[in-house]
Amino acid sequence: MRDFFRLKEHHSNLKKEVLAGLTTFSTMAYILAVNPMILSKTGMDFNALITATALAAAIGTLVMGLYARLPIGLAPGMGLNAFFAYTIVLGMGYSWQFALTAVFLEGIIFIFLSLFHIREAIINSIPENLKHAISVGIGLLIALIGMANAGIIETGMRHVGEGRLEGVILKIGHITGPGPLIALTGLVVSAVLMYRKVNAALLLGILAATLAGIPLGITAWPASGSLISLPPSLGPIAFQLEFSKVFTMDMVVILFTLLMVNLFDTVGTLIGLCSKAGLLDAQGRIPRAKQALFADAVGTTAGALLGTSVVTAYVESASGIASGGRTGLTAVTVAAMFLLALFFAPLFAMIPPAATAPALIMVGMLMMGAVVKINFEDTTEAIPAFLAIVMMPYTYSIAEGIVFGMLSYVLLKVFTGQHRKISPVMYVLSVLFVLSFLLQ
Repeated sequence: MRDFFRLKEHHSNLKKEVLAGLTTFSTMAYILAVNPMILSKTGMDFNALITATALAAAIGTLVMGLYARLPIGLAPGMGLNAFFAYTIVLGMGYSWQFALTAVFLEGIIFIFLSLFHIREAIINSIPENLKHAISVGIGLLIALIGMANAGIIETGMRHVGEGRLEGVILKIGHITGPGPLIALTGLVVSAVLMYRKVNAALLLGILAATLAGIPLGITAWPASGSLISLPPSLGPIAFQLEFSKVFTMDMVVILFTLLMVNLFDTVGTLIGLCSKAGLLDAQGRIPRAKQALFADAVGTTAGALLGTSVVTAYVESASGIASGGRTGLTAVTVAAMFLLALFFAPLFAMIPPAATAPALIMVGMLMMGAVVKINFEDTTEAIPAFLAIVMMPYTYSIAEGIVFGMLSYVLLKVFTGQHRKISPVMYVLSVLFVLSFLLQ
């Protein structure tokens, strides 16, 4: 096992990788509750969705760990599950079976794009400056997610009638409330332990916050009174595809949207995480990129058959990387935890969102380190990097940050006579970005 995962080469060991996997899983475990909550709005069975979510995450992450050998967890993606439920089904009026068919077709397309190195070519076409910016932008985004989960920050907008809103976009939350208090407790614990070079610093911070939540009423014992339960049946949602309306313009638009969003969510996440882990090669390329992209394609295809939405790489994997995870053994540990979660779901459900906030905030801080590698002297390099960084947290989307960064890069290079620095792939992507905006 040590030779297969090359632990010595990555200056790692079994204990460090397993602890990293546990840390990543603890920050991802919320998806076991959130994904079923969103998709069940379509009429899908909530309990069956718990099983589908765990299995799809385990399959995608296991392929990532054993085939790509990267320390990255995968699961049904936030944002894409909302597109599935609120746009395709509730908005456009299609059945959830039709939506699963769209996800299945997207997975098949991604498998072919990965096998023929097309997605890998897209990653390699992104300029090095933008790759560093993507890492920084993801750091800001996941810190924002952590603070929002804990209630440290909240929206300041309010309805004033006839659909109008007023107020500030964000403001500080009720900082002395239970959520912020346990998050700040975990943050202090994590920071002190990290200063003392404790590998499990982030995981211990999560545990400290979870325990602190007991007297504050945030951490609650499962209503069933038991920490163990049998997995719910997949019967109501598995293998429920509907091909009768595949050849429609709506399906074309849906597929294009899913492909564009998932492509750049995954690409951005892989670049940011591998940069943070120090895994990029001298040319700034992701090791075994083809295998990594194949993992999320397989996860998406399997997930659609099981009954869940698009599977993608998770930025929360940065918490495990910050804990020392450097190889596929971290991902294998995450996959094993998702399988265990099928039987111990009540136990993992005890961890409140506010308790995972310290890990996300600390990781956001660590990922900011890449900002010193960005060239801010050249305006045609600095502006695209800046837009990529700020648009990720401002739009709550990795994909949108990449779009703004790459489009501005192409435009500025063309208008300043530096068109030779733009690869053909970048030109093609820019056209696709514009088409995506028009279709939206």
